This record gives sequence, C-alpha cells and structure tokens, in this order.
Amino acid sequence: QVQLVESGGGLVQAGGSLTLSCAASGIIFRINAMGWYRQAPGKQRELVARIERGEETNYADSVKGRFTISRDNAKNTVSLQMNSLQPADTAVYYCTLNDGTGGRHSWGRGTQVTVSS
Repeated sequence: QVQLVESGGGLVQAGGSLTLSCAASGIIFRINAMGWYRQAPGKQRELVARIERGEETNYADSVKGRFTISRDNAKNTVSLQMNSLQPADTAVYYCTLNDGTGGRHSWGRGTQVTVSS
C-alpha cells in the first residue's frame, strides 16, 4: 500500500502563488512517475502536471508557464509551484504516484485550492 499526503492548499487572491507538496510512504516499488490532477466542482478530474522517472515533464496547456512540477527521488516527494493563480485554478488538487512494472496508480486524498477574484 502507498500513502500519499498532500499539503499546501489554501485560499489565495488572483495573481498569487501557492506551493503544493506531496509525500509518499509505504511499500513503494520503482517510481515511474508522479503528478498532480485537479477536479473543479461539476467538472471531470484533469491532469495538471506530471514528472517521469527521467525528469521529463508535461503540463496541461492551461497551466504552462505558470506551474512548475518537481520531485525529490530520495525523499519520494513531489511539489507543484503555482504562480499567477486564477479563479479558474480553483479545484481540489490530487497527488498521484505510478510505480512498479505493472504501473500501479495511487492517489492522495486531495487538497483544496481556492483562488478569489
């Protein structure tokens, strides 16, 4: 079992910044990728950013140039630096981890990010 614990969410004004962090623990096989998804009320969960084992990254078009994902392989943590936040970024943000040869996918419980206009 893998446990993912997110932190760093909160309320921020438009144009502000937040940093989300996620720590993974438990029985973790070789990590293939870690990332962040988000889900706004009434909308489907969507990929925000993902970082592969080889440090390759990909981002949703809506956050490119504003968000930066990074990871610490030694600590099994992943972070998401979010700048120039907009009300449209308001959502619950979920940390994800994909590990093992079978590509096991684990989810955190989520952290709320609210951006006021």
